[in-house]
Amino acid sequence: MQFGLLGRNLGHSLSPQIHACFGDYPYALFCREEDALPAFFADRSLSGFNVTVPYKLHALRACDTLSDAAKHIGAVNTVLRLPDGTLYGDNTDYFGFCYLAKRNGVDFKNKKVVVLGSGGASRTVQAVLKDAAAREIVVVSRTGEDNYGNLSRHFDADILVNTTPVGMFPHNLQSPVSLNGFAKLQAVLDLIYNPMQTSLLRDAASRGIKAANGLAMLVAQALPAARLFSGKDLPDSLIETTIERIERQQRNVVLIGMPGCGKSTVGALVAKRLGKAFLDTDTMVEQAAGMPIPQIFASAGEAGFRARETAAVKDAGKRLSTVIATGGGSVLSEENRAALGQNAVVVYLKKELSALATDGRPLSKDADALKQLYTQRKPIYEAFADCTVAVSDDATITTERVISCIF
Repeated sequence: MQFGLLGRNLGHSLSPQIHACFGDYPYALFCREEDALPAFFADRSLSGFNVTVPYKLHALRACDTLSDAAKHIGAVNTVLRLPDGTLYGDNTDYFGFCYLAKRNGVDFKNKKVVVLGSGGASRTVQAVLKDAAAREIVVVSRTGEDNYGNLSRHFDADILVNTTPVGMFPHNLQSPVSLNGFAKLQAVLDLIYNPMQTSLLRDAASRGIKAANGLAMLVAQALPAARLFSGKDLPDSLIETTIERIERQQRNVVLIGMPGCGKSTVGALVAKRLGKAFLDTDTMVEQAAGMPIPQIFASAGEAGFRARETAAVKDAGKRLSTVIATGGGSVLSEENRAALGQNAVVVYLKKELSALATDGRPLSKDADALKQLYTQRKPIYEAFADCTVAVSDDATITTERVISCIF
């Protein structure tokens, strides 16, 4: 008995972790190029599998029988091998997308909805929208009648749904569209779940628009698939407990604060307690440059250091399940804040000025410079952080405060 996920690029997939919450059947990732699909579909050692982009239409054509949902939608994301060796195709994405919308209080009835993308996931979304009595459904593609060049014709949309992979790991911080001009938007749903906050969702949130990623859809669609795979009547309540578990496992913890407040020491301890990886962006800069930070400042100036820091921050921010200790000035730029915040809960470590270490810190080497930095940065730290933790002289106490804060 073997189950798994079929796709082309699966390095970002959370499906094995999700299915582990639903059952004890073996579940693997099957990365295949299109020319390998006939042999894959014919492999009788596979008891069943899920299908992700770009193979949902290929799976539809490969199946011998289809569920009503798969016929209705015209795409397959779950395949079960029947006892006679034939393939039965289902579409559990329909249930998943309905769950995502309901969970976030998004009602499509009588709404104009713009759907970005025209692939298999888009077909599912369109089917849900039609069944939910949306007033108007506009499918935007690169070459269709409604495309990115004439998107302004639909600035009156009430809801926008992204079904494209634009902005998905590893191409973080990209966005399929700007929300400038969408004056009536009430909600943005992005089916991407890695990163947790795409640039599109960040754009929506900054405008006060309801925004949600695709993790709830991913988990919810996996439940009916798991029922097919396991033959068990698994309860719907597993969806929320699994979402919470996956978010807790995968979310980064980003520590921000003044130079010398103990981010590196506390970060390493937090990572150990939570079983997460640990990264220090200052260390990443030094390793990439092959020299310590004071030497970088001496040879390349602050601008040279900041450029290297941004590269390190973008690398670190893409990770999952990582505790990230940042340099004191790393969050001054919006670009860096976007990179750090996309998968993270952000914790501001607050320490009294008189207690901050200054040795080897080029921008805070005397009291006046340190005070000026603090005055400049404190409002940025407070605005960017999800929570603030007072730093104790005992790093283990600060560690426990951080863990209590984020959970």
